[in-house]
Amino acid sequence: MRIVIAEVMHETNTFSNVPTTRELFELWEWAKGDEILKAHSGVRDFLGGMIEKARQRDIEVVGAFATNAYPAGTITKETFDSLQQELLAGMEAAGKVDAICLSLHGAGVAEGVDDLEGALLKAVRQQVGYDIPLIVTLDLHANVTDVMITEADILLGVHLYPHTDCYERGLEAVELAEQMVKGELKPRMYRATLPLIIPPSTTNLSPAKDINEACYKWEREPGMIDCAFFHGFPYTDIPELGVTVVAVANNDEELAKRAAMDVADLIWNKREEFAPKVLSPKEGLELAKAATAFPVVLNETSDNPGGGTPGDGTYLLRAMLEADLQDACFGFIYDPEVAAYAHEQGVGATIEVKLGGKTDKLHGEPIALTAYVKSLTDGKFIVSSPMGEGTPTNLGKSVRLQANGVDILVCSVKTQVLDEQVFLLHGIDVTQSKIVCLKSSQHFRASFEPISAEIITVDSPGLTTLLVQTFDYQRLNRPIYPLDPVVRS
Repeated sequence: MRIVIAEVMHETNTFSNVPTTRELFELWEWAKGDEILKAHSGVRDFLGGMIEKARQRDIEVVGAFATNAYPAGTITKETFDSLQQELLAGMEAAGKVDAICLSLHGAGVAEGVDDLEGALLKAVRQQVGYDIPLIVTLDLHANVTDVMITEADILLGVHLYPHTDCYERGLEAVELAEQMVKGELKPRMYRATLPLIIPPSTTNLSPAKDINEACYKWEREPGMIDCAFFHGFPYTDIPELGVTVVAVANNDEELAKRAAMDVADLIWNKREEFAPKVLSPKEGLELAKAATAFPVVLNETSDNPGGGTPGDGTYLLRAMLEADLQDACFGFIYDPEVAAYAHEQGVGATIEVKLGGKTDKLHGEPIALTAYVKSLTDGKFIVSSPMGEGTPTNLGKSVRLQANGVDILVCSVKTQVLDEQVFLLHGIDVTQSKIVCLKSSQHFRASFEPISAEIITVDSPGLTTLLVQTFDYQRLNRPIYPLDPVVRS
């Protein structure tokens, strides 16, 4: 048996004014053929799982094209054309295969293309036809569309947020592809849609945890293949934004429908439980200072680069500098100008800078700061988080500054913090800190929950604020909760 694998991954925040270009994709990955197998073998991600299962089953695996860009604004038309051309060219170069396994996100938007994944799937089908099994792994935040359901044989969404099961979904994709090739599986999918937007909600806690339990219960039913709760991505202003449930059964669409509708009903009945409890940075720090067990971790959810924000927001850092803290660290703020200047001045220098707040005013003004340069690094490390373990990361020129009792990490490439590696790189053991502050919505939990005494989420103005009502949506299918009163039929 011979399969081809590929990946095109982007989570688009249409409220961001930073267009996503080919250069942003190339910054993270732009690989073809065997390069893909070398880059992802042994890595806990979707493609790593696909490669490993193929190895276990003695299936020949061919890489077509793999790319991903960090979340940002709408993908440019030229970039979309390049993505599609490279994907199709890679498929063509792979030659005759028995099945296709694609790793897509599900919340990609390009200029003139509301549904990036649907467009790519349709193009692939036009090239290879409908006789070849096509299995697609998706992010939990996918906005699952009609086109995706129509063009794919199976959509497999990660169950967990943090997404620590990407690798397992990759394993399953190849396993299901093999079953289809052997004629053992005839997948039937059903999508239940809800007029509902929810903010980023970890599956470690209720209510999302309860919904997953319902999905798992259905998956134990004879004939059921999969049942996935897709949260949707609330920062994409497109008509098909919203929560969906996708169920897959073996040659039994009625079973798939019953499962999807049952879980959708449960979500709807719990919709008010998803309403966020919002604390300001100042309020969160007051709680942290009053704590008796440490470390206390504060996550700045409103400036999460993993959701398309600039990563140079200053609200939480400013509050830290004004809070008379000791044994506190902040990781990290995106500011390549300050990082470069610190590298020029060297370790031991005291520098005066305007830190952060350079992308827009929404995420806060620059901070006028006098700081001591404690350490300098190249920003390179290997991810240790269960989410993406083994992934090489390069944040460019990075620096550890010290000011007002706070260790401040400044890096040259934006990303959310997944684990403690960026801190360790600069000589900071977060388990010995009292207060650890970082930019992330939920993914940090995979590494920080086991080592923290408490986690406090703080919110402020930003492109990934939990308060979805603050966004000026123009294109949604309405009515939709919580923006509108909704009576679900």
